Amino acid sequence: MSETALPLVISAPEPRTLELIFTPPQLARLKAHYRIVETTPDGVARLPAEVLAEARYIVGQPPISPETLEAMTALRCVFNVESNLLDNMPYETLFSRGIHVVTTGLVFAEPVAELGLAMALNLARGIVDADLAFRQGQELWGGDGNQTARLLSGADVGIIGFGDLGRALNRLLSGFRTRTKVFDPWLPPSILSENGVEPASLDEVLSQSDFVFVVASVTSENQGFLGADAFASMRKGAAFILLSRAGVVDFPALMAAVKSGHILAASDVFPEEPLAGDHPVRTLPGFLRSAHRAGALDIAFKRMGDMVLEDMDLIDRGLPPLRSKRAERETVSRMRSKPSDRN
Repeated sequence: MSETALPLVISAPEPRTLELIFTPPQLARLKAHYRIVETTPDGVARLPAEVLAEARYIVGQPPISPETLEAMTALRCVFNVESNLLDNMPYETLFSRGIHVVTTGLVFAEPVAELGLAMALNLARGIVDADLAFRQGQELWGGDGNQTARLLSGADVGIIGFGDLGRALNRLLSGFRTRTKVFDPWLPPSILSENGVEPASLDEVLSQSDFVFVVASVTSENQGFLGADAFASMRKGAAFILLSRAGVVDFPALMAAVKSGHILAASDVFPEEPLAGDHPVRTLPGFLRSAHRAGALDIAFKRMGDMVLEDMDLIDRGLPPLRSKRAERETVSRMRSKPSDRN
C-alpha cells in the first residue's frame, strides 16, 4: 500500500507526546500503518481541508468546532489520551454520526490505586513521620512509636466513586479483608454488590469508615460537595485519602478538619498545580502530600499505546473499540475535571 493510501491520523496529544505514549516498536508500527499529521490542539482547525477530510482518527483532545467537524467526513474515533473529557467538541454531533470518543484513563487505575493504598498504610502507621524522626535522632522505639497506629486489615473502609480506579482499589483492599462501603450515584446497587462491596449512602460512607478513599470524577453536580459538614461527620481520627480531583473537595475545609485534629488526610491532587510555595497545606501536620504523581508511570503511558493501536485495528476492521473507555452520551457533558498541564 502506498503511503498516500494509508489512513490518516491527526496527532495533537498535548500534554502527552507520541514518544511518551508509544514504545519505539509501537511508534514504528503506528507510522507503518498510518499517515501521521502532527499539530497542536489549536492547530487542528487550521489544517488544510484535504487533511481534515481524510482524517480517520484524532489522537488528543483538541477543541473541535461544529464547522471543523463537518469537514472531517472520514473521522471514526477521537482517542483522548489526556483522559479528562473536556466540553470542547460537539459530542451530540459526534455520537449522531457514530464517531467514537474514547479515553485511555484505565491505564492510571492500578498505579493510582497502589499509591492510595500506600497513603492509607502510612496514615495508619505513621511511616513517613517515624522516618523523619529517626533521621533527626528523635525516634520512638517499639510501642512508644505506635500510640496512634491502627490496622488497615479488617478496617471499615469507604470508597466514594466506583469507576475504574475505585474497582482497582477494591481489588487491592480485598487482601486486607476490609469491610467496604461504596457510594456512587451513577451505579445501580447490584453492580456494587457483584464487586463484593456494600452499597451505601454518602453519609454512611463518611460516618462509618476508618478510611475514606475519594476516587470520584468532578462533574457538574459534585464540585466541592465534600465540605465542612462532610468532614465533621467522619469518625475522629479517620483517614481521608483524595486520589481523583481536588475539585470534589472544599479544600480549605479539608485543611481545617485536619488542623483541628479531627481527621488525618492525604492527597495526590490540589486546587492549583503546581502549588504555591507558601500554601499552608505544605506544612500542615497530619496531612500527607504527593505532587500529582500517582499515575505518572512510564509503564502506564506505554499501555496507552497498546490501547490505541489495538482499538484502531478493531475500528479499521469495522468493529467497535474495546480497550479504551467510550464516552457516554448521557454523562460526557457533565464532566468537569481540569486537564493536566504536565505528563
